Amino acid sequence: MNMRTSWRPTALLAGLVLLTAACGGGTTRSDVAAQQSAAPSAAASSAAADPNAPLKQGLKIAFLPKQVNNPYFTVADQGGIAATKEFGGEGKEVGPSDASASSQVSYINTLTQQKQDAIVISANDPNAVVPALKQARDAGIKVVSYDSDTAPDGRDVFVNQAGAEDLGRTQVQLLAEQIGHKGKIAVLSATPNATNQNTWIDFMKDELSKPEYKDMELVKVAYGNDDDQKSFTETQGLLRSYPDLAGIISPTTVGIAAAARYLSDSPAKGKVKLTGLGTPNQLRKFVKDGTIEAFELWSPADLGYLAAYSAAALASGQITGAEGETFKAGKLGDYTIGAKGEVLLGKPTVFNADNIDDFDF
Repeated sequence: MNMRTSWRPTALLAGLVLLTAACGGGTTRSDVAAQQSAAPSAAASSAAADPNAPLKQGLKIAFLPKQVNNPYFTVADQGGIAATKEFGGEGKEVGPSDASASSQVSYINTLTQQKQDAIVISANDPNAVVPALKQARDAGIKVVSYDSDTAPDGRDVFVNQAGAEDLGRTQVQLLAEQIGHKGKIAVLSATPNATNQNTWIDFMKDELSKPEYKDMELVKVAYGNDDDQKSFTETQGLLRSYPDLAGIISPTTVGIAAAARYLSDSPAKGKVKLTGLGTPNQLRKFVKDGTIEAFELWSPADLGYLAAYSAAALASGQITGAEGETFKAGKLGDYTIGAKGEVLLGKPTVFNADNIDDFDF
C-alpha cells in the first residue's frame, strides 16, 4: 500500500503482535544537518547508475534493527523480508536485544564477513556504527538506513518514514488542538541518541516558538529508552513533578503505549492529553476509553518493504544513491532519491475514534 495516497487495512499485518516500539531521540536538528553536509550526497558510488538494469536474483539482504524482539521492527523487517521474496532474494533479521549506541557494531562486522549484498540498518547512534559500516561498504556491501539514520558517510541511501519536519510539527499541532493551545507539556522520548527523535524534537521546539503557542510551555523532555517499564515510570514521574501538566507528546510507540497505560488508570485520564506515534492495534482501546484523542504513524511494514527494494536497486546497479535517481519499489510504485540520499515513504496518517477501526496493524 502506498502511504503517499491513503492507508488501507492489510492482511499481511493482521494477527501480528501489537507493535510497541519504534522511534528513538536526543541530538539537535543542526547537528543532523551538519552530519549530512559533512559527507557527499548519500556517499554515492562512483559507478554510473543503470535504471534499466534488472534486479539481481539471489540477493542476500540483512535487516539490522535497533533491537530484535521489538514488535515495531518485527513488523517492519517482515515487510522487508516479504519484499526480498518478491524479487527472488533472501532476507533475514539479526540484531541486539538492547538499544545501546554500540550494540550493532558486532553484527555489522559479522554480516560483512558473511558477504551480504546489503545491510538495512536502523541506527541506535548515528556515528557509532559508521566505522563498521564503512568497512562493509569497502567490501562491496550496500548500506541502507531506515527509521533512524546513520551519518551519511556510513550509508548509500536513507529510507525515511515521513518528513522529519512534518512529524515534529504535526505532533505539536495535534496536542495544541486538544489542550486549547494552553498549558505545560512534556515529551516522552526513547533513547537520547537516535537521530529521528532528536530531529523531531527540535522541530517540535521550533513549532512551539511560534506566536500561536505562546501559552504553551515545554517543561521536560524525558527518556524511556524504548523500555516499557521505564517509559511507564517516566510518565508517572512527569505527573508527580508537574501536577498541572496539560499534555504529553511521545514520539515512540513504546513510550506512547506505556504512557497511555499509566494515564488510563490514573485520575489524570482525560485531563492530561496524550499524542505521539503509535499503531492502531496498540492504542485502539485507549482511543475508545478516552485516554487518547488522536495520534499518528506511518506503515512499518511499508517502511521495511521500501528499504528492501532500495537495497536491491543499489545492489543491482539501478541506483547509486545520487539525488534525482529513480527506482520502482514493487507494489509501492516509483520513488525518487532526494537530497542527501533520502527516500521518503510518505505522509503519516492521523488516527482517532472516527477511523481507527478501519486499520489492522
